[in-house]
Amino acid sequence: MTVNVPVSNLPRLVIIGGGFAGLTLARKLKRADLQIVLLDKNNYHTFQPLLYQVATAGLEPDSIAYPLRKILRRQKNLIFRMAEVTTVHPDSQEIETSIGRLRYDYLVIATGSRTNYFGNAQLGEKVMPLKSIQDAFNLRNFVLARFEKALLTNDIDEREALISFVIVGGGPTGVETAGALAELKRHILPIDYPELDLRRMQIHVIEAAPRLLSAMSEPAGEHADKFLKELGVTVWLNAPVKGYDGVKVELGNGKTIRSDTVIWTAGVLGAPIAGLSPDSLTHNQRVKVDNFNRVRGYENIFVIGDLACLPTESYENGHPMVAQVAMQQGRRLAENLMRLQRGKELQPFIYNNLGDLATVGRNRAVADFAHFKAQGFLAWVLWIFIHLMNLVGFRNKLIVLINWIWNYITYDRSIRLIFGGSRFTPTASSKSSSTTSDRKPTTLVL
Repeated sequence: MTVNVPVSNLPRLVIIGGGFAGLTLARKLKRADLQIVLLDKNNYHTFQPLLYQVATAGLEPDSIAYPLRKILRRQKNLIFRMAEVTTVHPDSQEIETSIGRLRYDYLVIATGSRTNYFGNAQLGEKVMPLKSIQDAFNLRNFVLARFEKALLTNDIDEREALISFVIVGGGPTGVETAGALAELKRHILPIDYPELDLRRMQIHVIEAAPRLLSAMSEPAGEHADKFLKELGVTVWLNAPVKGYDGVKVELGNGKTIRSDTVIWTAGVLGAPIAGLSPDSLTHNQRVKVDNFNRVRGYENIFVIGDLACLPTESYENGHPMVAQVAMQQGRRLAENLMRLQRGKELQPFIYNNLGDLATVGRNRAVADFAHFKAQGFLAWVLWIFIHLMNLVGFRNKLIVLINWIWNYITYDRSIRLIFGGSRFTPTASSKSSSTTSDRKPTTLVL
């Protein structure tokens, strides 16, 4: 069976993944003499930097997602199909998908990343990832249900474990999630659950590195540590996780922490598609590309976004797996594909680091730019502005802005709803690979 798309005399470009990289590429090629087929297992684009706000009842899922068909509805040279791609067949220039096979002239893989459990399969079965809207929705349900369950037990130790949370990973996502939970503890939960002694609620951030936000500047990491401690969060540094049995987290330094909820934000792997040469993959499952984002060993297959690995003098292990890299690669590849059609020389990709931000709750954030660094309220305002500007769709921008203003004025988060029970199946969630080019949480994207 073949995928049902119109026959065209134009060369066919197939883009796998509607995340930051794939979507940017598709939009930049709206006037190209190509038939573009965009494939994604979801019919929406996710603004991943705000996933943690969905998980902590700050935003509804549809506030950070936007239908791909609506984004691209005016693009006449593009066809969207909702499908999951399983295999690439370079020899026949075909891909195998959940809806059939599809021929391509040019192939761009932008399937992003997936959660990295560092070889510990047990962790993947016990902890909760935060890589997709479904993950965030599951986490919101699970967290709120822990408090409901805590009301039903008289065992003090069990109650404390139910209302205590461990966030593994001290990067932007981990720091932001911890800050959001601390804000809930301060302003929301005492009103909703007056029967609980919330002084026993503990929030831990566990980081294997010597400091938080290791991808940002040292002052940014120090201020994030300070802000979290001001909010009552316990920060563990130089403390890799050795295991979690569903009850206790075992750290590499010999300490154990009892918690019913472990949120895993510690790292990511590439999400490659079967069929490429094993020699093209790195140890963390990213795909080796040349300066033009072309897969090494192939002439017409390109990889952009988190999945692409291009070591440089500044980035020995490849560019950071963040949204701004993905979007810049999408723009440059669009230019190069048009150059390729005209027989012109391709231009190499050069990453321009526009800066990084992370927020740690109300009026607390850190910002790193090339010639400017900020902490506190100013960084927080910059974080709000930049994230609003980069959300897709006017409706989403407006809804998110209204929610943030309301939350700021009232200290309230009204989306404290538990849908579909509180059961969580981490195995299904953690093993599903992404077909959206993923960013790393909360990095400046322009």
